[in-house]
Amino acid sequence: MTYTTQELIEILDRELKANWKGQRVVLSSEERINDPVVSKLLDMEKVSKVFAYQDFRRQIHQYQKQHQVSGIIWRECSFQNQVICYPEVYNQLIPIDGDKETLVQAKNSVIDFWRETTATMKYWLVNAPGTGKKKNNDNTSYHQQISPEYVDKLINQTEWAEIDAACTEIYLGLCWGNPLEYRYQWAKPKSGCDRIIASNTEPSSIKI
Repeated sequence: MTYTTQELIEILDRELKANWKGQRVVLSSEERINDPVVSKLLDMEKVSKVFAYQDFRRQIHQYQKQHQVSGIIWRECSFQNQVICYPEVYNQLIPIDGDKETLVQAKNSVIDFWRETTATMKYWLVNAPGTGKKKNNDNTSYHQQISPEYVDKLINQTEWAEIDAACTEIYLGLCWGNPLEYRYQWAKPKSGCDRIIASNTEPSSIKI
């Protein structure tokens, strides 16, 4: 019997808990860091737990590839008394062949939900270059107000979409490229995700 996606998630969760209880040990942690100065500064017991979990997760990823177990989960997003269920790759699993097609096929329904719930709202592009407004004074997050037409342009350029919401704001991710890499800045421009906030007022300092 092949494990399902949900069963792999539960296995990973149990393994992570076992790691932090000290039930897993990697004896080669100092060798992996390969820097005696850095290793002296770190808590090697905690580092060992991290390595142990990473090794186990790598085996799970190999299992996914071998048995073609999807990394897709279905998330529910609710805003203004409306609900949508959409796919995304679980952050501890990897996408397999066919998972990207699942993401792409759900794009239109996510965009329809976004447009219906944000029709009267204003839009901000997160981490926009140029004149965007800095948040939290940490030099990492900028919000630049953009037009509905510019949002449509970004939508047309991307392959799949993600959505999430707070009480008064809703967040749209417009993604492209490799579903395994799109969250990382180093993957651009080949893979990436433009993040947009819809709000009636200037968006909060929540990082997305």
